[in-house]
Amino acid sequence: MIHGRTQVLALGLAIGTALGTALAPSSAEAQIRIGVGGPMTGGSAAFGAQLKQGVEQAVADINAAGGILGQKIELYAGDDRGDPKEGVSVANKFVADGVKFVVGHFNSGVTIPSSEVYQDNGILSVTPASTNPKVTERGMWNIFRVCGRDDQQGGLAGAIIADKFKGKRIAVVHDKTTYGQGLADETRKAMNAKGLKEVLYEGVNKDDKDFTALVSKLKAANPDLVFWGGLHDTGGLILRQMRDQGVKAVIMGGDGLADNEFAAIAGQGVEGSLMTFSPDPRTNPANKEIVEVFRKRGFEPQAYTLYSYAAVQVIKAAIEEAKAADPKKVAAVMSSGKPFDTVLGTLSLDKKGDVSNDGYLVGGKKKDRYVLYVWKKGEDGKLTYVEATE
Repeated sequence: MIHGRTQVLALGLAIGTALGTALAPSSAEAQIRIGVGGPMTGGSAAFGAQLKQGVEQAVADINAAGGILGQKIELYAGDDRGDPKEGVSVANKFVADGVKFVVGHFNSGVTIPSSEVYQDNGILSVTPASTNPKVTERGMWNIFRVCGRDDQQGGLAGAIIADKFKGKRIAVVHDKTTYGQGLADETRKAMNAKGLKEVLYEGVNKDDKDFTALVSKLKAANPDLVFWGGLHDTGGLILRQMRDQGVKAVIMGGDGLADNEFAAIAGQGVEGSLMTFSPDPRTNPANKEIVEVFRKRGFEPQAYTLYSYAAVQVIKAAIEEAKAADPKKVAAVMSSGKPFDTVLGTLSLDKKGDVSNDGYLVGGKKKDRYVLYVWKKGEDGKLTYVEATE
């Protein structure tokens, strides 16, 4: 067993208030350079914040505990704005800065070209959030992920729709991106395989703001459920405009909806919306202390925050197992199937770079790769997502 968690969590509360200062040690001390790349600005900035906050806390905790092999981590951040070209620019900047390990990116369409830059320059990357199958299907030595895949998520989503909406009218809408259309197509394929055919299949541009034409098509199709393949910002606008125009269909999406900002954009009409997402590590009692660290400094560690924290834990544990911060040696450890103890539970990675078939083991028990969530009002009256019980 490779352990990278217990000593880190024990220090979390003690250093949680110190994050207002620079995380990187002085150049003389810093010997392991890690980058975090994601959409720090733009429509997906809520997810960029999750990645950055998760990595920052993990780095702070590890450095406070003595670093990795006695060396401190120096952290670099890059804003890719959710754009593939910007992602390549961030990747090249990391190369110039001497970064050897990257946590990122968020969008699959950004991770794919960026990882090619990293491969060409001997950099290892772990994405906490990019779910498109192609991310790990290219035979590359340097790309890993600690999240699931869209063929897994879409398979579940399609099966849920076919079961819960049997004989109902289903519309499938996506944002034409690698992630959004990929998830929509996997969901559609799984739904069709179970005998349920969609009444509308439509693509929209992710940066549009006016969805009058789409809502008109939805009105004509009269769906009971709209499956959305895309992120929370565009999905929130679509849902708000659906409700404004009297379309009452339930909306369902994937992990791209997993931020409370979705409800802020969509409004009260979000209640009852459905979402597939990985198990929420905030609900694991073992993570109580680290969750409180984030909350005490005003950040709710939802969705991919702790997945980003876990990505750093995996990098640390693999470096220690390899006894060297050499990306290729570290990659060999990661793909060897060795288990890593993280805030997500115990996980291992296969030779492609995916979480192995064992999935996440929490308390020795296997957790499903994806589960169903429903948006509803919490005890504080605010709309958020909770695991569905029916």
